[in-house]
Amino acid sequence: MVKVDVNVELLRWARERAGMTVSELLAKFPKLDQWEAGEAKPTLKQVEDYAKTTQTPFGYMFLEKPPSEPLPIPDFRTMNGRQITRPSPNLLEMIYACEQRQDWFRGYVRSNDWSELAFVGSMTPDTSVISAAGEIRKALNFDLEARRNCPTWAEALRLFVGLADGIGVLVMTSGIVMNNTHRKLNPKEFRGFALSDKVAPLVFVNGADSKSAQMFTLAHELAHIWLGQSAISDSTPDSSGGNRIETWCNRVAAEMLVPLAAVKSELVEGEELTSTVNRLTRAFKVSSLVILQRLRDAGLIPASEFGSIYTEELERLDNLPKRTGGGDFYVSTVARYNRRFTRALVESTLEGRTLYRDAYRLLGISKTETFNQLGRTLQFGF
Repeated sequence: MVKVDVNVELLRWARERAGMTVSELLAKFPKLDQWEAGEAKPTLKQVEDYAKTTQTPFGYMFLEKPPSEPLPIPDFRTMNGRQITRPSPNLLEMIYACEQRQDWFRGYVRSNDWSELAFVGSMTPDTSVISAAGEIRKALNFDLEARRNCPTWAEALRLFVGLADGIGVLVMTSGIVMNNTHRKLNPKEFRGFALSDKVAPLVFVNGADSKSAQMFTLAHELAHIWLGQSAISDSTPDSSGGNRIETWCNRVAAEMLVPLAAVKSELVEGEELTSTVNRLTRAFKVSSLVILQRLRDAGLIPASEFGSIYTEELERLDNLPKRTGGGDFYVSTVARYNRRFTRALVESTLEGRTLYRDAYRLLGISKTETFNQLGRTLQFGF
């Protein structure tokens, strides 16, 4: 059995890049600790399996040293006040996939002579938060009462996504990489990102997060689009890491979803804080964290007490059971890749303007019947 020379630094880099420990991989690769110590060598098949397990491009395993993989867009994520420096393979692949989809749709838009979107890049961090939130709500035709009347958070989020899509923003929501259910996205690594563009702005929302958290992420990333700023962020309501742009986007998102004037009008004298939070969370269809922030802004929660209350609520939410996905694959795929994008891609492919090979790559599928059934879901005749 032929052994191959692999730089032990690359073995270690691939494992750490995937966020894995030696103990987690020993069951599948019993000699991994010896490989990393340079005391044994793997076979070519073992290197191939190791690359697949750590989600590393196979060719990388034979480089002289680990490659640099900087994020292609500004990174505003923070954890405990520190910037996160190493993106996971899942995050990198999602950004690259969305950039490819955006590039395709940009060409599609230009081939149809559609106009540029005036709102992209129309604001700066100096724009008044209240003014910015009001302008974005107006552009979206964002009706607070319509959202209040939605029976569920999921319905409210669909309404919000539909409004953003209606003015030209491609909103893509997924909790997994492409269609691979074994590669789940981690909301603690990122909640979303924005890819600004004058004709094909794109917002990605981490669908593994709660519906209420996704609502805030979408609002936050839309604020980035109005700034004309591509970025990835954690978009937690009260976390900006001191970054001016993130602080502005957080404040605009909060004011857009839960206007301070509306909060003040909803307050009931003498009501217990927990009851107020629960009631306003249901009314505005947002996370309790957003409501706590707004109650602080309204003066109901003293600044000296806010930190401990917020932290306690954050811990409570982290301990809630996580819901699993499911549902019809084709309906989920349309939602995952955006209905407008998916329909345009299927139509262009059927008309012969896009290669089937390219459509399959952009949609993360490999079978003709899967593509055809997706087309039927979108009401194309086959």
